[in-house]
Amino acid sequence: MVILTRLNNSEFALNPDLIELIESTPDTILTLVDGTKYVVVESLSEVIAKIRWFRASVIAQAGSIDGRLLDLPSEGTRSFTVVPQNLS
Repeated sequence: MVILTRLNNSEFALNPDLIELIESTPDTILTLVDGTKYVVVESLSEVIAKIRWFRASVIAQAGSIDGRLLDLPSEGTRSFTVVPQNLS
């Protein structure tokens, strides 16, 4: 979730996966996939930066998950791991 600010300075959290379009007209207007629109204080570039940070934090957290810490059924032999990119 990204934290954004309405024009009345109230904050709200938005799932960035639901954003279809971001316009700067000069107000920043977010249009969601269901047609809902939000006008926010943040600029277009600030919204994009917040979305990038959110996605990067999800990836970083996924990299720190240890499959043994997850509550898996005892009969399974599943484990979770992050596969590093080959940088060669």
